[in-house]
Amino acid sequence: MFPQQWSSPCNSQCTSKYAALTQIPWRVFCKKGCDSDGETWEECLAECNEICYKDPVLKDHQWSAYIDRSPGADNYSVECFHACVAGCGYKFGKCSGTVDQVHPNRPPKPCIVKKPPPPTEPIVTEEDIPSTSA
Repeated sequence: MFPQQWSSPCNSQCTSKYAALTQIPWRVFCKKGCDSDGETWEECLAECNEICYKDPVLKDHQWSAYIDRSPGADNYSVECFHACVAGCGYKFGKCSGTVDQVHPNRPPKPCIVKKPPPPTEPIVTEEDIPSTSA
């Protein structure tokens, strides 16, 4: 058995498409699209949404999205989604035009407003204290 025969044709296409070392994470997500459990194109796309975008792990606890194992940053999530959709496209024999037209079905993330740090007391040093001499 030759190495080319060890993986499915879909996985081989992912390897070819994302061959550069800098694209290894996207190759992995493409292969996840190939290996998805979805039996239809739509189910495969839904799995890509679940894989690539952070969601709360614990229901009604938004903070728990931080422990989700998806890529995280918005631009990484988008790249992950496109790679996963490419894998779905290979799996279901979709043409590249159809694959390129798929966009994530996600609402934009709410902006997180950081609170300014609380004011701090100035630190008094010996130089700030007037010296008294007798």
